[in-house]
Amino acid sequence: MTQREDVTFTSHGTSCAAWVYRPGGDPGRPVVVMAHGLGGVREMRLDAFAERFAEAGYVCLVFDYRHFGASGGEPRQLLSVRRQRQDWAAAVAFARTLPGVDPERVVLWGSSFSGGHVIAVGAQDPRLAAVVSQCPYTDGLASSLAVRPLTSLRVTARALRDLVGSWLRRPPRTIPLAGEPGTVALMTAPDAVPGYLALVEDGSTFRNEVAARVALSIATGRPGTRARRLACPALFVVCERDTVAPAKATLKHVAKAPRGEVVRRDTGHFDIYVGEEFETTVRDELAFLGRHVPVA
Repeated sequence: MTQREDVTFTSHGTSCAAWVYRPGGDPGRPVVVMAHGLGGVREMRLDAFAERFAEAGYVCLVFDYRHFGASGGEPRQLLSVRRQRQDWAAAVAFARTLPGVDPERVVLWGSSFSGGHVIAVGAQDPRLAAVVSQCPYTDGLASSLAVRPLTSLRVTARALRDLVGSWLRRPPRTIPLAGEPGTVALMTAPDAVPGYLALVEDGSTFRNEVAARVALSIATGRPGTRARRLACPALFVVCERDTVAPAKATLKHVAKAPRGEVVRRDTGHFDIYVGEEFETTVRDELAFLGRHVPVA
């Protein structure tokens, strides 16, 4: 029987909130470390994935980044690529200390923006057993070109004002994560609001805003280039009708992963979290884990 426990760990002096899913059975289990994408928190369907992995015998550690969700960190809604990757490293170190876990069989699981994080973090940790990256953000230029030029200009202007304000120690200027087409938001594709915000449960800690300066990091980031440095087996689930992380650029990057496997879904960026696409994606990911990081 699977049990879920609330735990915390420390990342650079700040407490990160997490869930640990523990399946019954013998010790020495693999552990899957999980966190959400752009501005997301644990309650936005990560529990659904973790429950399936735990039912299959995997321990799961699901955490919120600093500045988000139930984790500490001020100011709130500050998204720093560097800090989030530090949180991943801290989560992995903590996962290796969990009772009943095999510290040499740690798997990173990321989705969307965190799909890029797990590529970058995985390239730096040769001890990892595997990486699972679904609908990953891999190329900031490709993602930026998928946005209307006028929207990009308006987002960039707000990001620059927020960045300058941070130098003057002013509170962050925020920007919506998801907005309707033509509005000023980080994700404005037609499926962004119905797809992303549909993942938010009642009572969730999620806020549809983030410090605007992160738009500059998104536009210039290219975590997909690190795929060639992944030493462990890696599964990439690519959505061919992805409006946020265009599939063409992603496929180009992940093809260079030495032990990479690619699953292509004829679906959109937000579809794989729910319904039949969720079921299919979970089956593919469990099949990959069963081949490369079996429970037994």
